[in-house]
Amino acid sequence: MRLALYTGLILAGGYTCLTPALAADPTGDWRVADGVANIRVAQCNGSMWGAVSWEKQPGGRDENNPDVSKKNRPTLGMVTLIDMKKKPGADQWEGQVYNAQDGQTYSATITPSGPDQLEIKGCVMGFLCGGETWTRVGPPIPLSTANAMAKGAPKQPTGAAPKAAATTTAAAPAPAPAAPKAAGAAKPGQKSATDPVGDICLLPEIAGFAH
Repeated sequence: MRLALYTGLILAGGYTCLTPALAADPTGDWRVADGVANIRVAQCNGSMWGAVSWEKQPGGRDENNPDVSKKNRPTLGMVTLIDMKKKPGADQWEGQVYNAQDGQTYSATITPSGPDQLEIKGCVMGFLCGGETWTRVGPPIPLSTANAMAKGAPKQPTGAAPKAAATTTAAAPAPAPAAPKAAGAAKPGQKSATDPVGDICLLPEIAGFAH
């Protein structure tokens, strides 16, 4: 049995413990082991959260949710990693994972293993634990306006005020053409045709989470 439709955490079987990487950043987009989806992980409200940011087969629905009102909700943008708190003294976050296969929520941990791998482990009632490795497909996510204002999020360093431009009678050089934006790029909190999810901290289920 798989722990989650888009996390692929195996509830039965062994799990190999890996040493967490030092000063690792679990934020960014990660491809799950079977390649069917990407999970976007970001710091929101002082915790790590994850949501489906891409699907290999679009149009998925949360059909097994016990809440009838959610059975038809899209799996794209669906929250999978829930309110994961950093474990003191370790690069590991503990919280919950939503299992779209059975509509249940289980305890889970995420542990970066180097800059490009994320180890996911989930357990049922504290046992029958299993896990898999996700591969990075998107860079770490800097704090957006929503993240910076979130409870418990570290403050951004305040930079020095920019110097005033020197007065000159010479004609200003023509501005260089703007570099093309990377595919799927969008400003924090915005959505685009290639990135329909945007800043996951603005998703209602995350933004409205009670602490």
